[in-house]
Amino acid sequence: MSTDPNYPPQSGLSVYLRLLSYVKPYTGWFSISIVGYILFALSQPLFAKMMEYFVAGLEGSDTSLIYWVPIGTVIIALFRGLGSYLGNYFIARVSLGVVHDLRCGLFDQLVLLPNHYFDNHNSGHLISRITYNVGMVTGAATDAIKVVIREGFTVTFLLGFLFITNWKLSLIFVGMAPLIALVVSKAGKRFRKLSRKIQNAMGNVTHVASETINGYRVVRSFGGEDYEQKRFHEASSLNTKQNLKMVKTSAVHTPTLQFLVLTSLALLMFLVLFMRGDATAAELVGFVTAAGMLPKPIRQLSEVNATIQKGIAAAQSIFEQIDEPAEEDSGKHEVTRVEGRLQLNHLSFSYPNTEKVVLKGISLHIEPGETVALVGRSGSGKSTLASLIPRFYDNITGEILLDGIPIQQYKLRNLRQQIALVTQQVTLFNDTVANNIAYGDLQHRTQDEVKKAAEAAYAMEFIKDLPEGLNTLVGEDGVLLSGGQRQRLAIARAILKDAPLLILDEATSALDTESERMIQKALDQVMKGRTTIVIAHRLSTIENADKIVVMDKGEIVEVGTHQQLLQQSGHYAKLHHMQFKEEASESSDIAIN
Repeated sequence: MSTDPNYPPQSGLSVYLRLLSYVKPYTGWFSISIVGYILFALSQPLFAKMMEYFVAGLEGSDTSLIYWVPIGTVIIALFRGLGSYLGNYFIARVSLGVVHDLRCGLFDQLVLLPNHYFDNHNSGHLISRITYNVGMVTGAATDAIKVVIREGFTVTFLLGFLFITNWKLSLIFVGMAPLIALVVSKAGKRFRKLSRKIQNAMGNVTHVASETINGYRVVRSFGGEDYEQKRFHEASSLNTKQNLKMVKTSAVHTPTLQFLVLTSLALLMFLVLFMRGDATAAELVGFVTAAGMLPKPIRQLSEVNATIQKGIAAAQSIFEQIDEPAEEDSGKHEVTRVEGRLQLNHLSFSYPNTEKVVLKGISLHIEPGETVALVGRSGSGKSTLASLIPRFYDNITGEILLDGIPIQQYKLRNLRQQIALVTQQVTLFNDTVANNIAYGDLQHRTQDEVKKAAEAAYAMEFIKDLPEGLNTLVGEDGVLLSGGQRQRLAIARAILKDAPLLILDEATSALDTESERMIQKALDQVMKGRTTIVIAHRLSTIENADKIVVMDKGEIVEVGTHQQLLQQSGHYAKLHHMQFKEEASESSDIAIN
């Protein structure tokens, strides 16, 4: 069962064969491990044969067996030890390599997936796939393959020995095979079904934990400790229940299989005693010894079925993500630097898998070097419009042209190299200040260039006071910095990029009034010579924009300069008047206090 209803169902065999295809680069090591397990498996019937010689030595007068039987037993032990080492070590090299390739393939695809995939999948389940689900695949790729090969060869060689020794008795012993196969098949389906539920439950555990850790300030501020504990306990409890069901199924399955195998062995021992025939006591002891060795490898083969089914269920969810189409990037056009002329013609947009139209018939022309401000109430579509320019979403009607060329014709990476983006949601990594400014394509920039960008963003004012300056670690998501400091680093990153298009989505929202004034000066310098789209809550910051675009309910309702729009006494004038009153009220309150 897939978590994605659009993902075609796949059989367990096809999924497992696809998983094993990852072994191909490690064929040499895999071959050595098989040779090792063959040596290990051969030691089992050889030991049964040695028991035959041992009984023959007790009955006969061949004194050489007194020496050869112990020596042969030691040689078999060395033979078995060498086979075990070669098999275990090289299969581990193969399986760890497979898991590494699978985990890297999963992550590599993750960073290429379109935005809407992340909109529809919570981070907990995505992280669970990389950690927990890949761990399940490790079991299937390590323990399962090892047991299947080693014990499979062991069962094969022991059965071969039994048929060579006495084929009539062997036929009776293997008569239980269809019943054993039926039990294994039924249990396998149950194991896989439960394993999917366990993985989903584990994803919920990871999701709740991740949300609580990331939002711990909100949790504590609003007294959400009890609520989050309840959520986590419920998710963990569900995971525990599913695991117990798996254990219960395994606990019933293994003894049932052992009972069938030992019943077959008991029937065989009865027939050996009842129908001795012409066989010598030594031959019969060797036969029964080999038959007595079969229950253990058969039991291990049956138990590994649960591990394989877990691995198949985990692999299916992993392949589902790997098979998810990456961002469409069919563009061929590539330029060093665009002029920055933007044209939006009859642009409409709805988010994937929704019917609500977020943008309706947007038409807008922006000349190179122009500063255009997008204003309007929350939910009017400002940020959505800005996110379409770097092609974070593609399912649009109408067109967006950059320098007269549809943005779909640009190579995706090249298009985004032309755009510097600063949003109100600042993302910083658990790295140094310098590495957070010079991130991604900017890694080759010199320390001096990074410092100049930080100075231009007025970030050096606080960076110089940090313990190690630009080399100070900022903590996960910049937790060691204030909101305003994080915002300044994001602006410094945009300044360092020096892109011809600049998108500022509430870029100064986390700053106090004094810091905002300083940054606004910096931004005024940065915006010169660049096509800039500014989304601002405070209208006072965009009064000097070349063009102000007022949006409401996904449509453009007014376009003009600050003075023109005030004179029209329309949407913009109302917004400006309301904000002026609010700011005057706040100033009055501060003066009174």
